[in-house]
Amino acid sequence: MELRVLRYFLTVAREGSFSRAAEKLHLSQPTLSRQIKELEDEFGKQLLVREPRHVLLTDDGQLLRRRAEEILSLAEKTAGELMSGDEDISGDIRIGAGESVHFSLIMEAARQVQEKYPGIRFHIVTGDGRTTLTRLDRGLIDFAFVYGKLDPSKYHVLDLPVRDKWVLFLRKDDVLAEKETIRAEDLWERPLLFSRQALSSSTHGDELLQWLQKPLEELHVAGSYTLLYNATLMVREGLGYAISFADIVNTAGTELCTRPLQPPVYTEPSVAWKKSQVFSKASKLFLQTLEEKFRAK
Repeated sequence: MELRVLRYFLTVAREGSFSRAAEKLHLSQPTLSRQIKELEDEFGKQLLVREPRHVLLTDDGQLLRRRAEEILSLAEKTAGELMSGDEDISGDIRIGAGESVHFSLIMEAARQVQEKYPGIRFHIVTGDGRTTLTRLDRGLIDFAFVYGKLDPSKYHVLDLPVRDKWVLFLRKDDVLAEKETIRAEDLWERPLLFSRQALSSSTHGDELLQWLQKPLEELHVAGSYTLLYNATLMVREGLGYAISFADIVNTAGTELCTRPLQPPVYTEPSVAWKKSQVFSKASKLFLQTLEEKFRAK
């Protein structure tokens, strides 16, 4: 299984056509078709369903596509790390993160590093806590901006000196908007929209469920979301009430507003990395900057 052939397969999968993929790869269509057929023979699996005008991925093809994207991402990341020189540190740093206004602290550290070493590039991969930790475990990202208690045998953790405050997003014309604060009993019978991160038992959902005083099974969970902006669109259309962090989305001038929870609920973020992580020069420099900035004295 060669990286070159995996790139060919991914291009066919993304283009949905041998002819378009061959043009993009600067190959003849018969050559590309033969390479993919040899890949199928190697695995003993049909990866593509060939139709007159396009191709479709089989279940095995879908699996290979996901794994090939991970493999090629790691290959590119490794190549960049090895090519980084000692004198002029450069390379890519990948950070997985959920939505929080406090992620700006991480970007402040990134700016400090890039001002001194402009060859260092930062890539932010947004996702819920469980997805972010999976990416960290697989080596697809170097650092994770996450919430909740992590396994100390697997991760190093750098706590940040900030807290995110939970609020309720709702329509301004809703009866609950007349309240200054929202209590748990106000929401027991109402349709609620939770972030996937809050619904994950491995992240920061515990604080919120403790505040609600009821298990999810007894609540009206009307839906979930990954990005808060999309959740506000759901709220605007009356699909439910979104519970999320304050200050991520500005509701001024919209049909929406926020109300704080009573008693207040806070969650503290941290930066995590694997204990077995082998860092590039760029990642080591970034970690040093984070620790100088946030490590308790």
